[in-house]
Amino acid sequence: MSKYDLVIWDVDGTLLNTAEGILSSAVYTIECENMILPSHEIMKTYIGPPIQKSFANTLNVSSQKASGMAEVFRQHYKKFDLFKAYPYKGILELLCLIKQLKIKQAVATYKREDYAYKILQKFAMAEHMDSICGSDFAGLLNKADIIKNAINNMHFVPSKRIVMIGDTENDLLGAESAGIDFIGVAYGFGFKNKIDGVKIALDVNDLKRLLFEEADV
Repeated sequence: MSKYDLVIWDVDGTLLNTAEGILSSAVYTIECENMILPSHEIMKTYIGPPIQKSFANTLNVSSQKASGMAEVFRQHYKKFDLFKAYPYKGILELLCLIKQLKIKQAVATYKREDYAYKILQKFAMAEHMDSICGSDFAGLLNKADIIKNAINNMHFVPSKRIVMIGDTENDLLGAESAGIDFIGVAYGFGFKNKIDGVKIALDVNDLKRLLFEEADV
């Protein structure tokens, strides 16, 4: 069977392609401030990290201003853009397989926790999760904090029998800080090149192989 007892998932760029909705609300927020939109390449970096950090890092605004913009973003995203997303090919089947094998699953995402639950419920993923952990309302938690919350909610002890699956360096660093294993996915918004010592799945079939490389499933 699998060498993992708990699989922890990122959402944006790992379970779901949420680019359309996030970018739509980010553009709306920036235009509300009559600011010049960053380039498309910079805008793509908004997918995944806490939105207030993205505003602060790319628009040269204060943390207080970025927090205010983040609230505008969240209200618009919740009302108009949350469900502008789609599951990656094969991911639902993989979630079903993991559940059938009685391996626990959880979510650790920078998405606000209530938004994460709603979007996972919409795309029939919430039913496969034993815990869904997201960002706090103030956006103060880092990825390691959220991963540790997921582990604690499941009453597990950090070990290499737990794996975090994500598409960005934040996911990798969070997993390392939490003391668990990590698999990166290249089909999302982050990892596009090989990283020494890091397992990277090119697609969902490749991810399944890495999860079950010691099992016949």
